[in-house]
Amino acid sequence: MGKMTLEDLRKLRESKKNEIEKRETEGKDIEIVIGMGTCGIAAGAKESLDAFINAIDNAGLKNVSVKQTGCMGLCYVEPTVSVKVPGMPDTIYGKVDGEVATKIVEEHIVNKTLVNNHIFDKPAADIITE
Repeated sequence: MGKMTLEDLRKLRESKKNEIEKRETEGKDIEIVIGMGTCGIAAGAKESLDAFINAIDNAGLKNVSVKQTGCMGLCYVEPTVSVKVPGMPDTIYGKVDGEVATKIVEEHIVNKTLVNNHIFDKPAADIITE
């Protein structure tokens, strides 16, 4: 990497500051949690995370927090994302690439409709064997 100018450093600072603000939960009523365990990262969760941040910025949403967690236990449909929106059911989406992340922001968060072909859920507790 070459030398950075002062302007480059300012742009980088603003970019990172924007990303950090998305992770803060105070005063935000919508929550997106992205599974960033080894399986999620290998399946492309970092790209999904970036797509969520871009889509939220493009929509001008200030009430959405974006957080990371470990594996959600749905490795077969990684990357997985949990979305909590007031007045809607808590939803786990699977196979969330950049395009689906944008669709989730536009349809689920903005228009309050589920993205049906990507909804998955954890197995019921009574069928899990240890």
